[in-house]
Amino acid sequence: MKVAVFGLGYVGSVTAACLAANGHDVWGVDVDTAKVDPITEGRSPVVEPGLDELMANGVAAGRLHATTDPHLALEGADVSLICVGTPSTASGSTDLTYIRRAVQDIAAAAKDVAPPDSGFHSIVIRSTVPPGTVDDVVGPALAGELSTGGFTFGTAMCPEFLREGSGLADFFAPPFVVVGTADARVGDALTELFGFLPTPVQVVDVRTAEALKYACNAFHATKVSFANEMGRIFRFYGVDSRQVMEIFCQDTSLNISPYYLRPGFAFGGSCLPKDLRSVLHLARTNDTDLPLLAGTLATNELIVRDVVDRVLTSPGREVALLGLSFKTATDDLRESPSVELAERLIGKGYNLRIYDSIVNPSRLVGANKRHVESKLPHLQRVLTGDPVEALRGADLALVSTTDAEAVEALLSHPPARTIDLSGRLGAQVEALAGYEGVGW
Repeated sequence: MKVAVFGLGYVGSVTAACLAANGHDVWGVDVDTAKVDPITEGRSPVVEPGLDELMANGVAAGRLHATTDPHLALEGADVSLICVGTPSTASGSTDLTYIRRAVQDIAAAAKDVAPPDSGFHSIVIRSTVPPGTVDDVVGPALAGELSTGGFTFGTAMCPEFLREGSGLADFFAPPFVVVGTADARVGDALTELFGFLPTPVQVVDVRTAEALKYACNAFHATKVSFANEMGRIFRFYGVDSRQVMEIFCQDTSLNISPYYLRPGFAFGGSCLPKDLRSVLHLARTNDTDLPLLAGTLATNELIVRDVVDRVLTSPGREVALLGLSFKTATDDLRESPSVELAERLIGKGYNLRIYDSIVNPSRLVGANKRHVESKLPHLQRVLTGDPVEALRGADLALVSTTDAEAVEALLSHPPARTIDLSGRLGAQVEALAGYEGVGW
């Protein structure tokens, strides 16, 4: 394929050289001759191990070119990859000036050059941009140009996951290759373009692809800060936090795993809230701030508050709560966010009916019993063993359980509005009128 790469900074240079190394005819475009000239001479404009050699081979083979003229790059090209900078503004927002300029350059050049044989050209954003950029910025920039000079355009987002210092290895062995587009032709073109990689191309919604890079980088930053906060507090107790984290990472069932990385309701139970408060107390006694962990408790509270606020916007006063324990398949109510949710709604005058397939007030003992009695002294009155009974007459259902009986009851007796707190209720429930997720 003929590929135009707009922007020859780190991402653009690595992308161009790697695509050329695998047989594509690649044309890099940049307004800065300090980036274009080195590539023309077979050298990399950026420092990256192995990139000089890869570029030299690409140029020598006639598969890698660099120019300041977008017309040369776009002539007969199948794909444009936009790899320009997206710096922060003074307020912290993303500056999309270079994205707009690149799209406009492509649209303008398309009026004067021959299209590919298919007549179809894929414009693909590879820079990191906020969700909605392809729809709200790229689309309008192309308005009126969708079939100019024989070109027909389709758009997509294909985020990169290249680390400086290991960019070539990351390109050739990526964790995933994601293409966000609503145009099947673009999905097919990008699947062909990256077909030499060992990782299959996943075609998803465009905003999912745009959000993915932000989620990855935010998590990486969070991991660095988490490890540093562990070090800041444990050093006061003679603990080598490097050893703690080395062992910590050996747990791939919970610590380094997808287990907790699902959007949903707040955390609870007998361990997480208690132990997090304990770590924060250790920090206070040593005059140490742990803002990341303190923020974790604040975030948990905001999740509960958000659900209460959403209930308040719903008409009607009859609410069904399906699931009371802090997770399915247990009767542990200690610090369950569902118990907290129930207490707040009852306190605001809602008529609440609760179903939980396991919780039986007569069998609760010890701290578990004391906790629920302090929060829901009238649990026996509002609890039912039948999910249909809980849903009967309900204006709204809040669902945290994935119990099969609860799901069947929702399908047979759906209320006007259902808020899914687990994200695991299945496609049939999600297809119900009035369904919404707690975070999606």
